[in-house]
Amino acid sequence: MRHTRILVTHYGGPDALRVIEEDCPEPKHGEVRVKVLAAGVALPDVMAREGIHPETPEVPFTPGWDLVGRVDQLGEGVTGFEPGQMVAALPIHGAYAEFVCLPHQELIPVPPGLDAAEAVSLGLNYITAYQMLHHSAGVKAGQRALIHGAAGGVGTALLQLGHLAGLEMYGTCSSRGAQAVSDLGGIPIDYQTQDFVKEILRLTGKGVDLVLDPIGGGHLWQSRKALCPGGKVVGYGLISSIRGEGLASSRPGRRQRFRGTALFALYILGGWLLPGRKRVVPYSIQTLKRLKPDLFRQAWITLLGLLQQGKIKPLIARRFPLAEARQAQELLERGGVVGKVVLMMNESPRTS
Repeated sequence: MRHTRILVTHYGGPDALRVIEEDCPEPKHGEVRVKVLAAGVALPDVMAREGIHPETPEVPFTPGWDLVGRVDQLGEGVTGFEPGQMVAALPIHGAYAEFVCLPHQELIPVPPGLDAAEAVSLGLNYITAYQMLHHSAGVKAGQRALIHGAAGGVGTALLQLGHLAGLEMYGTCSSRGAQAVSDLGGIPIDYQTQDFVKEILRLTGKGVDLVLDPIGGGHLWQSRKALCPGGKVVGYGLISSIRGEGLASSRPGRRQRFRGTALFALYILGGWLLPGRKRVVPYSIQTLKRLKPDLFRQAWITLLGLLQQGKIKPLIARRFPLAEARQAQELLERGGVVGKVVLMMNESPRTS
């Protein structure tokens, strides 16, 4: 049996993505072959293609952090799963494919009847949001939060989960995303025309309790200025710190990762030493998964339950067929995307 997957042939722009057809992988002992239904498209995929993300594999590789699919074949020694069962996983790379073989411990059972695109959005985006709110920040009802990139995949997840937690929310976005931010209970701040620090201080009088910042670099320190005393900035993604000056010239991501880590450490130290008790803390979903797999697993199960109950509903910006992975990444790179971009297997393109 043959299948299709996407390959990054070299570090670079969208032209590095190739569609290939090959024999289906066979599950080894302890593995499950999954027929992928949906794979998420995220900025870490783009940065891995560029060769600058800390999680970048050596080329050639198949990108894709998260997937939802059905169990297709069980390897030897696997119990607890049945063919046809719907499952989810966060392999970090490899999801842009029709079939993937994964260790059975990686798989999360998905309740039947859920939309695969919505379910896959819970992986990278909603787990990140859930963990930052409830573990990194320990939010309480009535607190105020500023969400940067509020109309994006993680941003809209933060707005929905923040609403459930009883937060008063503000979100930076472009004018295109302002309506979505408002619809999800946030007060939009146009980062293109407004100074978010001045606007937060004008709207709140004293600042917010929490800022969620995916940009990194000097932006983290600007975010700290929007805090009230005792507040906290949670930094994740760190796009500007990782991207640095562009394509890596040697080992993928090494130079940018170390520089970003050193700068972040200075901000963490400054948050403790300077007056005001305004802390800066890091969050990394891949670190959570590796060091606390049970906590990671429980977060996804909790979120799947909220989706099944209709308490959250991921915004799907666009669904692309697998063969249009390049176009999906190009859309994401252009910016202004509201919600999650998803690759759907054996589907024609459509908006959602």
